[in-house]
Amino acid sequence: MNRKDFIRTTGILAASSFLHQAHAVNFSEQPIRVGLIGVNGMGWSDLNALLKNRHVVCTALCDVDENILKKRAAELRERKISVETFVDYKKMLRGAAIDAVIIATPDHWHCLQMVDAVNAGKHVYVEKPIGNSIQECQLMVQAAKKKNAIVQVGQWQRSQQHFKDAIDFVHSGKLGKIRLVKAWSYQGWKSSIPVKPDEPSPAGVHYMDWLGPAEKRPFNLNRFHFNFRWFWDYAGGLMTDWGVHMLDYALLGMKVSDPKSIMASGGKFAFPDDAGETPDTMTAVYEFDDFNIQWEHAKGIDLGPYHRNHGVAFIGNNGTLVLNRAGWEVIPEKGRMEAVALQPSLDNGLEKHMENFVDAIQKKNPQLLNAPIEVGAHIAIFSQMGNIAFRTGEKLYWNKEKQHFKNKTADKLLASVYHNGYRYPVI
Repeated sequence: MNRKDFIRTTGILAASSFLHQAHAVNFSEQPIRVGLIGVNGMGWSDLNALLKNRHVVCTALCDVDENILKKRAAELRERKISVETFVDYKKMLRGAAIDAVIIATPDHWHCLQMVDAVNAGKHVYVEKPIGNSIQECQLMVQAAKKKNAIVQVGQWQRSQQHFKDAIDFVHSGKLGKIRLVKAWSYQGWKSSIPVKPDEPSPAGVHYMDWLGPAEKRPFNLNRFHFNFRWFWDYAGGLMTDWGVHMLDYALLGMKVSDPKSIMASGGKFAFPDDAGETPDTMTAVYEFDDFNIQWEHAKGIDLGPYHRNHGVAFIGNNGTLVLNRAGWEVIPEKGRMEAVALQPSLDNGLEKHMENFVDAIQKKNPQLLNAPIEVGAHIAIFSQMGNIAFRTGEKLYWNKEKQHFKNKTADKLLASVYHNGYRYPVI
């Protein structure tokens, strides 16, 4: 090659490289367009945390309650954010200009909506617990794997620094042999739900679309919006609502997954005559080879173990590490180790979790997620085991290889029963 050809060829390559880099930069700077399914409560908090990221725009909202849907759309307009609105999430997945969705509907809808979203080629942020049954959780993992989808679960503590620091200390061995892990949620602000009569669904509420695969019942305000958590048709009470947060760290700290056995006891001891179905007081014990994990919850009480209304405690021979959203500390056994003063939380876990979600999307790498679908499924299944033990009233033994109990009554509760023409998704 002569000098003239060399210069010409080099120039072409340099220009090509520049154009390629410019295209890559422009592509990476394209905003991630997000749609929200379920715009009340936690869904609204999720969206606002996500919108703090400069790489994200909201383009669509979906909810079966047109009243709250219109309210949220108006609130976004006040912030100069214009969105399309939908009642039918499938129409949003097909027709809206979106790259990702937040799913923050009642638990009994998560499986169908998440599978439909990944099949539509969308990235997904799905609220915890990811499913309302063990089988739903398993299907959701299969769907995400099949599509190599980026699916972050709303267990935002996985992105919070002080939780990571606490688990590092547990893994250091300084606590000595850990023989018991306690996890709990005492929620004093959750009071009784007065019994109310059935009534026509409010104007603007597409009630059959809210019920979806759940059993058809007359509309009752007690079962709608926030309080759906206390009815088996739609959720699993405090065991799944808070258990997935605290028990997740119990398992993470002990580096374990499947228990040998589960037993649980409790009931409606605080509010025996209220409208809710799930127990307001409950204890569950998960047996492992050489230690136990114990869960407990109570409504109407704030004074939980170690004077904390929620948390997880790793009880070792040398001392106990106590961890919750406020921070962590080590309480020593006398003369066996040094105390560690409270190490407070210094960051915003939800916002960091959303940053992690965006980073994984931009780099097209689900391995970067702090709470991928496998993590969400694992702990949701673990929490469901506690509820199934409570509902059967028996000590249950889990077959890890076959993924079921050695108990026919318990195995009937592995899957949700779908109604109203809905079917489990085929993966």
